[in-house]
Amino acid sequence: MKHVTHWVDNKAWGGVGARQGDVYDPATGRKTGAVDFAAVADVDAAVASAAAAFPGWRATSLARRTEVLYRYRNLLVEHRAEIAELVSAEHGKVLSDAVGEVSRGIEVVEVACGIAQLIKGEHSENVSTRVDAYSVRQPLGVVAGITPFNFPAMVPLWMFPIAIAAGNAFVLKPSEKDPSASVRLAELFAEAGLPPGILGVVHGDAVAVDAILEHPGIAAVSFVGSTFVARHVYELAARTGKRVQALGGAKNHMVVMADADMDAAADAAVSAGYGSAGERCMAVSALVAVGGAGDVLVEKIRERVSALKVGPATDPEAEMGPLVTAAHRDRVASYLDAGAAEGASLVVDGRTHPTSGEAGGYFLGPSLFDDVTTEMSVYRDEIFGPVLSVLRVDTLDEALALIRSNPYGNGAAIFTNDGRAARTFEQEAEAGMIGINVPIPVPVAYYSFGGWNASLFGDLHVYGPDGVRFYTRTKAVTSRWSRDEPVTNALAFPTNR
Repeated sequence: MKHVTHWVDNKAWGGVGARQGDVYDPATGRKTGAVDFAAVADVDAAVASAAAAFPGWRATSLARRTEVLYRYRNLLVEHRAEIAELVSAEHGKVLSDAVGEVSRGIEVVEVACGIAQLIKGEHSENVSTRVDAYSVRQPLGVVAGITPFNFPAMVPLWMFPIAIAAGNAFVLKPSEKDPSASVRLAELFAEAGLPPGILGVVHGDAVAVDAILEHPGIAAVSFVGSTFVARHVYELAARTGKRVQALGGAKNHMVVMADADMDAAADAAVSAGYGSAGERCMAVSALVAVGGAGDVLVEKIRERVSALKVGPATDPEAEMGPLVTAAHRDRVASYLDAGAAEGASLVVDGRTHPTSGEAGGYFLGPSLFDDVTTEMSVYRDEIFGPVLSVLRVDTLDEALALIRSNPYGNGAAIFTNDGRAARTFEQEAEAGMIGINVPIPVPVAYYSFGGWNASLFGDLHVYGPDGVRFYTRTKAVTSRWSRDEPVTNALAFPTNR
């Protein structure tokens, strides 16, 4: 049985807490280890370590920081398969999916390697006579990230490389369900030359989360998780004076017009709806068929779903793995009965889908509902599992109205060959990320990721330009150096002449 503990001062740290949580292999249902749960004192120790290390790291040259980041990037590439195996062993996603997750995280590190360019300020000469004005971006200090179970490597890599490159120290609280990948990420950063204290990892539950949110030594908090918890994180952290970005849940719509390539749309729906067993905040869960698209689309999806291979990551043919816990699997499965009772047509029942996994694994095959309406729980709720719901409307305007009336606003996509429809969708769909013939429009690392409405609490998105803005603050400087002019007393408000 493995024992996962905290990471403080570039070494494993047992802390002072006596509580632990169990770690499971979702593919077998067997316990594989235990993870220490942080007490308030453990969070205090991690923050104290970070605060002590921050001044030295802030004073470290951009060239030196970049050198460390480049070495870190290379170590992540070298150990990509190892990190992916850790993800699969504790989350359950198949290896190809886990490798993709790690790769997308590495892309953010590559952007962070350009911090010298990203952090530049502005300069203006002679804004007044012999007076110059300029701005600089400076780090906040100690910042923290609270990350979810569904991307135990990628989402932390969305946060701490940018924050650390900008000169901050970072305390990470990963999900207790799959904690090993985050510790390995920290170990590799230390191997790359990151000084002790600049990246700490504390594990745990709500005790650790609230200790971070209330800690006076933490200047900013990044969060990814459910909307319910995101709202709590935002409200509590903001009350204690912290800068907050809290990314919440989603109900992502994929609109398919009658003129779309139906094979491409069906392939996209299956990939976006069932990849990672639907445990993605950017998963397509609401498929909106416009006009005559519904019948053809549903049949093509049904055919593709029947051929999907469900099994553990150790099965090289498996395309979809188990859900993360037995309780979550049972919760997702309960929606199959609820949807049918509310009047939806259960075209594919994932409970009967064959699997190559063990009987004790948390497997649930892909499921497909048709004739879903907005009043049904399978549409209203974020199921976060392999359940795809098809709604039917007559026009694009009706599809856009569906998206506008939904409380979430993470991502939305349209499949069409009509440029006018695509542009209308791009302009009018109320979501933070839009895909045009792309089902999962997760931005590349040099843009930023984030939703609208109940999918985001705060103003700035993660990674990319918004990530740099979030982890720094601007200082405006007005400077005058003159040997020739005497300083005179003047009580009038200065003007720029």
